[in-house]
Amino acid sequence: MTGFDWPVLMRAGMRGLGLSPAEFWDLTPAELRLLLGEGAQATPMGRSRLDELMTAFPDTNGVKRS
Repeated sequence: MTGFDWPVLMRAGMRGLGLSPAEFWDLTPAELRLLLGEGAQATPMGRSRLDELMTAFPDTNGVKRS
């Protein structure tokens, strides 16, 4: 199925968030998703980012190296 489930979105926006119909219809889909908390979670770190952090901050077992 494609498209939006309007009844569910309208209930979430108007009942859940307390938006007026005008406020609901003035939102973009991205704004509505943000208000509903979608995408608020951080994405998991990938292996390449972990490798970058390990290179930038090597484990020295608490010993400072110069």
